[in-house]
Amino acid sequence: MLPRKDLFDLPEGVIYLDGNSLGPLPRGALDRASRVIRSEWGEDLIRAWNTAGWMALPARVGDRIAPLIGVPEGSVATGDTLSIKVYQALAAALKLRPGRTEILSDTGNFPTDLYMAQGLAGLVGQGVRLRTVAPEDVAGAIGPATAAVMLTHVDYRTGRMHDMAVLTRAAHDAGAVMIWDLAHSAGAVPLDVAGSGAEFAVGCTYKYLNGGPGAPAFIHVRPDLVEAVQPALAGWMGHDAPFAMEPGYRPTMSVERMRVGTPPVIQLSILDAALDAWDGVDLAEVRAASSALSERFIAEVEARCPMLRLASPRDPALRGSQVSFAFPDGYAAMQALIARGVIGDFRAPDIMRFGFTPLYLSEEDVVAAAEILGEIMATGAWDAPEFHARARVT
Repeated sequence: MLPRKDLFDLPEGVIYLDGNSLGPLPRGALDRASRVIRSEWGEDLIRAWNTAGWMALPARVGDRIAPLIGVPEGSVATGDTLSIKVYQALAAALKLRPGRTEILSDTGNFPTDLYMAQGLAGLVGQGVRLRTVAPEDVAGAIGPATAAVMLTHVDYRTGRMHDMAVLTRAAHDAGAVMIWDLAHSAGAVPLDVAGSGAEFAVGCTYKYLNGGPGAPAFIHVRPDLVEAVQPALAGWMGHDAPFAMEPGYRPTMSVERMRVGTPPVIQLSILDAALDAWDGVDLAEVRAASSALSERFIAEVEARCPMLRLASPRDPALRGSQVSFAFPDGYAAMQALIARGVIGDFRAPDIMRFGFTPLYLSEEDVVAAAEILGEIMATGAWDAPEFHARARVT
């Protein structure tokens, strides 16, 4: 049954609508981190790599993420950051399609994905370039020069959701490699990456998976391709025998070849504890609940705030687990809302974002949030000078 608020340590008096950016603290995470620091590191010291199973942690956590994105166990590697995982997938895709020169993405993609593609294209040279088109034009833009199609499944600004099966099929029909960024969909919507046939999927774990700030990212490689994938970042943790200390790189014969450096043990342990919240949870039930919550929120906000414009698709089947409204002074309005205990966030130039995570949100929460937003907009409380002062993180 949802919600499962007892599994999270949420501050009293706060309605948290920003789990699409940073999930809240799971109750078991603090104890797990304390045990890793005090007992495993503090008492076992370097022995903990063996006695506490630190070396196996990345694979174990990957296997727990696998069912949440619809792929088999043994096909997900964890560690490093999402930007690194995007780079790895792109570099591998280019090597799988020699002679092709185009990385295709859409104009709504998250900036770091585009930056990684731009940087890689500049490094590779040989005419390789990034091309972006409008999200609705992606399928028709895939052509014989396309080496890789790289898309974020759920748009970070608006929540617009691509059709994974349709676009993966279009990429394959054109002979291109498909890369999905699941940062805004893993843990929010049911996924069938394996069923789509996509070669790669990447994602972060600090949003809907609640792994904490800076939690390690993941990468999935379609199992039949693992041995053909040549890691561009040949780190020692991807070596077949890291402690043989061989001078030459020899990749392991599994998805673990996509590991790079020493695993972040404390953060992986916290993520491992955070994933306990998903035990026994049906993602179809989560999806149905989040759609109902977002629909109620849209109705309540539109009834109270005619000055706000819905920037997300109106059809819940076409959006992820977030709702965005556009307002010219959206930053100030969001700061006023946060000051009243309702936490969402802002994305330039004018987007107020709200995430709906049924694990810890109820219908009463979203109605109360809409009521507070309505008061702020109706009274002009958002226009106070302190709410216009821009912080470094928006």
